Amino acid sequence: MGRAFAERFARAGMNVVLADIEGPVLDEATAAVNVLAAEHGAAAIGLQTNVADEAAVTALAEQSIERFGQVHVVCNNAGVAGSGLLDGPGKMSIKDWKWVLDVNLWGVIYGHQAFLPHLLEHGDGHIVNTASMAGHFPGHSAYSASKWAVVGITEGLFQQLQTVGSTVGVSCLCPGWVNTNIADSDRNRPEWAAPNALAEPSPQSEARFAFVRDQLASGRSPAEVAEQVHDAILDGSLWIFTDLAMVASLEDRFQAVLGNRNPEVQTLMGDSD
Repeated sequence: MGRAFAERFARAGMNVVLADIEGPVLDEATAAVNVLAAEHGAAAIGLQTNVADEAAVTALAEQSIERFGQVHVVCNNAGVAGSGLLDGPGKMSIKDWKWVLDVNLWGVIYGHQAFLPHLLEHGDGHIVNTASMAGHFPGHSAYSASKWAVVGITEGLFQQLQTVGSTVGVSCLCPGWVNTNIADSDRNRPEWAAPNALAEPSPQSEARFAFVRDQLASGRSPAEVAEQVHDAILDGSLWIFTDLAMVASLEDRFQAVLGNRNPEVQTLMGDSD
């Protein structure tokens, strides 16, 4: 999705800074987006960045400002799935919890810390945090925990900015199924977070993984989501939902909260684990 965002912003005549932990992928994307940006009187650069590293995100902000003078739109979009999303209760390792939270949650926090003071200073900016519909559905995994946290802090930031009358906006992107490579995010798993090589995946976890891959492949295109993000920035919208049917299916959970009763069993996987 991040590349699709970059392409949409380039078509709008915006200068673009792309950040990714994968050097070759970043180089290829930056070259393509730079060509597109040049057609609209803008430019694109790429800065290899590990968003789980506070110093790296701080350097990203500093270099972006140095290159273009001001930053106006910040998309905290990096995310990894981890393994616990597909496993049963109690099967997720502490290493997996830490890796997923470092990227999905702390990456967003570091992005706020590095860029928000700059946006507030010049007063013309917008932050887009990528959460997930997993941030609204129940799930005992680091992925779910990270996305619930991103939903919470994004809505909290929206409230704070409104309270002080800031002209800086914030949006929370909550995608349903989108055709991305997140199912293959283990390619960037650090060595210290490597799973137990002797652990055999259960038939249930393999079935869930196949389900996720099928759903992602049939999901919305990143370009469609990028168009929604672009429009939400212009409209000043907090929520960006890509699947309104998923949103509607949350009704029982909210009714259960209002009625102080146990909710019906419901997960993104469509099962009870």
